[in-house]
Amino acid sequence: MSLESGSASFRMLYLPRELPADAVERFARHAAPPIDTLGAGEINGWVTGRHLLDRHITRDTAYHAGYLRLSLMQAERKIPEPLLRAECRMMEIAHMQAEGTDKISQTLRREIRQQVTERLLPQMPPTLRGIHMLHDSTANLLYTTALSDKQLDAFQIGFSQAIGFGGVPVLPETASLQRRNRSIRDWEPVSFSADVEPEDVSNDPGLDFLTWLWFVSEARGGMLKLKDLGDWAVMIDGPLTFVMEGAGAHEAVVRRGEPRLSAEAKASLLSGKKLRRAKLTLARGEQAWSGAIDGPSFVIRGLKMPDGEKLDAVSKFQERMHLLDLFKEALLSLFDRFANERESSDWKRTVEEMQTWVKSRKTRK
Repeated sequence: MSLESGSASFRMLYLPRELPADAVERFARHAAPPIDTLGAGEINGWVTGRHLLDRHITRDTAYHAGYLRLSLMQAERKIPEPLLRAECRMMEIAHMQAEGTDKISQTLRREIRQQVTERLLPQMPPTLRGIHMLHDSTANLLYTTALSDKQLDAFQIGFSQAIGFGGVPVLPETASLQRRNRSIRDWEPVSFSADVEPEDVSNDPGLDFLTWLWFVSEARGGMLKLKDLGDWAVMIDGPLTFVMEGAGAHEAVVRRGEPRLSAEAKASLLSGKKLRRAKLTLARGEQAWSGAIDGPSFVIRGLKMPDGEKLDAVSKFQERMHLLDLFKEALLSLFDRFANERESSDWKRTVEEMQTWVKSRKTRK
């Protein structure tokens, strides 16, 4: 699982209440079917975090270093498209030779494809996929590798069927309610370009937050003191993805060279676009966390965490979870800082400073 070693890609979900005492037994009742029952369709169900075929879910196998660790396994058989096309083409050529023609109807093409599929599919090895999950009981929070909306829907369905309720994705809106007990749905749109009216730009708190982080990293020295966490350095880097709702180009991606200093990045900001996705680095002392963040969803991809000590497997995992928790708290504390400033009397001045920053940013060719 990506949270246990190497870089981590995940999203977070708040749970509306604690897991029931018999949570493990509930997951066990929804364990994945045996792989040898796989036919032409798909099978799915819960397995332990040890591997995708471990259907034996008990308290000993479901918990690792004090964390509930499970995976929603999905299995199906697939025919590689090049193989399917080649097999179909052989049958088409044989048919045309037998009929003495150089054409074949679309109806017959579909029939041949169906015949080939029915013949080859049982021979194909199962393709396994896993949506992994870790439960932090202290924060009553889920980390899951369900990054896309489709994966999240599948995870929520599987989790709800087993436990009886689903998680609430950690988004700017839900984080504000959870941490500040304040709704941000009524925030008025704001433009960080003096040349674009507020009503013409995207009104998304996640876009505003990520663009503000970039401003803080460049115009305010990139250092912030976070409550209970100390001093943190913030840096934004490319690839950079900009978006803007409405007419014109909706999305712009700047990848090569030095994206932050590119003329394309400045042009995007001047046109009213806001930062949707970027590489975010957070550092405290000699420790640094770095990965791509999506502002509206708080989905993290490829997070690299500080090097840990050489420990046994359980201690190493606990250390990684501590580092992950630090990153989570720092990120959400930064959003708290942004939201508090957004609602303060200083916000008008902040917007003016950001507009000046956008207009005066230096670029390189």
